[in-house]
Parts: sequence; structure tokens; C-alpha cells
Amino acid sequence: MNTRIVFLEELNRLRHDILNMATKVEEDLGKALSALRNNDVDLAKEVKADDAVVNALQIKIEDETAIVIATQQPVARDLRELVTIFKLTSNLERAGDHAVHLANVVIKLSDKPPFRSMEHLERMAETGQEMIRAAVSAYLSQDANAAREVASLDDKIDGEHKALIEEVLELMKENPKLIKKAVRLLNASGYLERLGDHITNICEEIIYMVEGKHEELN
Repeated sequence: MNTRIVFLEELNRLRHDILNMATKVEEDLGKALSALRNNDVDLAKEVKADDAVVNALQIKIEDETAIVIATQQPVARDLRELVTIFKLTSNLERAGDHAVHLANVVIKLSDKPPFRSMEHLERMAETGQEMIRAAVSAYLSQDANAAREVASLDDKIDGEHKALIEEVLELMKENPKLIKKAVRLLNASGYLERLGDHITNICEEIIYMVEGKHEELN
């Protein structure tokens, strides 16, 4: 079989695996969001268990990518994509970790009544899901401009994060008894803010892959 055809088949398998990994991370974030809304501890524990699946996918993809580089000796644009895959999987894995962190917050707050700042966390998680879907779509379509548009959504997450901080700090002043819960909410918000940063990193790598230049977004 033609060497180029073999390479393209292997590359398509890697792309399919990346789609599976991103879909799993998005699903876990959605589960964590649902657990948050419904105070569902069992669902939150399911998110934690799913983290092993995401980690296994990362290892599988990176091992297969290393084999392709070693056996196919790609150059130029092809090599940029394979190098980019390592960074995509790393950032997706970290995004999955933050979904787990959100699930942990649900478990720790399960015996506490919710308060309004949960709405900020919900909107941050929803935007995070949107970013994951759109970033992977930009990767698969090799669309640098779409990646730039995805990265701009991180501003929405940052805005919700800042609003939550202001609201929680005010709440802590008014009711010191809620400080422990408030700190956990601040931690959860920080995790989701960093999730947005990881997806932005993916967008930067897509631009490098397509255009061969490094561009800092947001």
C-alpha cells in the first residue's frame, strides 16, 4: 500500500480518538453540571470514575502518535499536526480534571443548601462545554479562524468568574458562617476558569498547526 495512504489512515484514526476523548470530557463536564444543579452525589461520583477513561485515552493517543512519528517520519504540515496532538490531549486531560474538581465540590456541598452563586458556575460549565465542542470541530476542519472564535468565548467564563468572586466575597462579609462553603465555591469557579484557559490553549495549537505561527489568544 502507498506510504502516504497508510499515513493518512493512521492520522484519521488519531483524529477519531481525539474526538472520542473530547466527547468524553464534554460529557463528564455535563454530568458534573447536572450533579451541581440537582445535588446528585451519585452522578458526581460517576464523573470521578470516568476520569480513568479520559486518562487512558490520553495515553493511547500519545503512544500511537509517537509510533506514527517514528515509523512515518512526517515533515512540515503533517509533523506540526502530530506535535499538536500531544498538546491537545494534554489540555483535554486537564479540562477533564477540572470536571472532576467540580464533581468534588458537589459532593462536599451535598449537605448544604445552594445559593445564588451556583448560577455563575452553571453558566461557566455550559460555556466550557460549548468551547470543547467548537474547539474539536475547529481541529477536525483545520480552521484557524474558527479556533480564534472559540477562544473568544473564554471571556464569558472570565466574566462569570469575576461576578462570582464579587458576589461570594460580599456574602462572606454578610454571613461569616458561610465562609467554608463560599471558599469551596470560589475553588470550583477557579477550576472552571482554568478549564476555559486549557481550551484556549488548544485553539492556539490549532492555529500553529494550520498556519505555522504561534499566536497568543486572550
